[in-house]
Amino acid sequence: MTAEFSLAVHALVYLSAQNRELTSEELAENICTNSARVRKIMHSLKAAGLVTTKEGIGGGYSLEVPDSSISLRRIAEATGTDFVKAGWRSGNIDMDCAVASGIAGVMDGIYGNLNSSCLKMLSQITVADIRKKLTAAKKEKKNGKS
Repeated sequence: MTAEFSLAVHALVYLSAQNRELTSEELAENICTNSARVRKIMHSLKAAGLVTTKEGIGGGYSLEVPDSSISLRRIAEATGTDFVKAGWRSGNIDMDCAVASGIAGVMDGIYGNLNSSCLKMLSQITVADIRKKLTAAKKEKKNGKS
């Protein structure tokens, strides 16, 4: 998994919490990254129909759809996120040994199943769910300090 998924989730939850248009600089400051990286991710989210943009002075990004309809699965798909991916494959398909020639394909199937399981679980969590969880945690923390 890459950081782009976390960055995209963060940006969408922050847009939801702020309930207004935000520039890439405002998003980047809250995410603790640079605005060019934010713009790259927001481009993917816009292409997926999750955010809209307004050009010019006073412009920025806003949610295109309600936060309750944005599942983490949609974000993962918009950012092309694979949660489990092999950076290296053992064996060699041209070897006579059944293990050496077949292990990469078997492992790819396992990784594919793991990714499918992740996406299934993420389809049940929305940006609104995360925003509400964060708001509740902040209230608990505030009440604990009083």
